[in-house]
Amino acid sequence: MNGRWSYLYRAVDQRGDTIDFYLSSRRNTKSAYCFLGKILNNVKKWQIPQVINTDKAPTYGRALSRLKREGKCPPDLEHRQIKYKNNVIECDHGKLKRIIRATLGFKSMKTAYATIKGIEVMRALRKGQASSFYYGQPQGEVCLINRVFGL
Repeated sequence: MNGRWSYLYRAVDQRGDTIDFYLSSRRNTKSAYCFLGKILNNVKKWQIPQVINTDKAPTYGRALSRLKREGKCPPDLEHRQIKYKNNVIECDHGKLKRIIRATLGFKSMKTAYATIKGIEVMRALRKGQASSFYYGQPQGEVCLINRVFGL
């Protein structure tokens, strides 16, 4: 963002479908806590994962233990920091980076968030992730985009 580094947290399920993302100016425990809390608050009870795979950043472990202490996360949730188990998200993340690189950067966090949100929605449509919302009808795609972007 205007020459400053920023971090993109992303969550995908085991099939590679995007769940959500979080953009932060720092990569610390507070950011990881906000991201994981956002994910766990937005999923239905039957969608809460049993296992979370992350990279080896120590911030995830501290954030998950805090969420467990506060009761916002199931106590039996398993946290894995195994490199090859993280390949699903890294593969998906690389495709997003390729699209972002072509934009030559962003001027602010607000524009970066809005652009990445648009890219994620279009990629979800391409993956067929949202077909349950619009049943393959073009009018349904328009309604979905209007709902996501508040148009």
